[in-house]
Amino acid sequence: MESYLGEFAALATAFFWTVTALAFEAAGKRVGSLSVNVIRLCIGFVFLSVCLYAFRGSAFPVDASAHAWLWLSISGLVGLVLGDFLLFKAFIRIGSRISMLIMASVPPLTALIGWLIMGEILTPTNYFGMALTIGGIALVVLERNPARRQQVKFSRPVSGVLVAFGGALGQAVGLVLSKYGMGDYDAFSATQIRLIAGIVGFCLITFLARAWGRVTTALIDRKAVMNISLGAFFGPFLGVSFSLLAIQYTTAGVAATIMAIVPVLIIPPSVLLFKEKVTMKEVLGAFIAVAGVAVLFLWK
Repeated sequence: MESYLGEFAALATAFFWTVTALAFEAAGKRVGSLSVNVIRLCIGFVFLSVCLYAFRGSAFPVDASAHAWLWLSISGLVGLVLGDFLLFKAFIRIGSRISMLIMASVPPLTALIGWLIMGEILTPTNYFGMALTIGGIALVVLERNPARRQQVKFSRPVSGVLVAFGGALGQAVGLVLSKYGMGDYDAFSATQIRLIAGIVGFCLITFLARAWGRVTTALIDRKAVMNISLGAFFGPFLGVSFSLLAIQYTTAGVAATIMAIVPVLIIPPSVLLFKEKVTMKEVLGAFIAVAGVAVLFLWK
């Protein structure tokens, strides 16, 4: 059983992220994506600070280098502020199920950006995996246009699909910058630096948008705060922790592939909780997208 600890941790991470997506969708529909982002990052920061104090003796990343602070902060602004802001917008417009399916494009986008920015090598198999993932997503978000036989149209609001892809791109760039900035520094402390940058970024956006009233209103919405707290606990805290545990006890490729099954796991609760109608084409597309991630990481 111990030899599969990494695989079990990766599977747990996928379940945690599924809970997170559903909780944030429910909260976002009540109080808006901006309020959810501000509150959930603050809650996640508290959880992570307690964890760091317990295991490293310091609640703050005081031992990080200037290089780490710079690039991890930029990573936080790109991934957590831009990427997550767009993702949470997508949760509201097209739901967490389709949004998380589109987020399956993060691994291939990350590989492509790593090749462009850091010169990482891509094989023909890698390109095949990317194409398979994008093909699975396209199968779900595109459909034949009955008015024009030779053309297709989006099966979901175009704005929602675009912001979801924007969120995926932001997270992919954020991951590449995190890898560059973190080096061999403690991953939990690196995550906290990203959270600090994310909090600062969202506070600035909230100030410029004069939206502190919305955040205050969200804080007195008991159901929204419960959903945000649930999402923060299972996402920035448990999700990050178990993903690191998975990578520690199994290969990164195996862990990433197992963690990428969220688009499949999220189908049953979406039907039960949000009464979504799921077609066989959408189920097939989710499996194809996940298969593409598996090819990308496991078939070298």
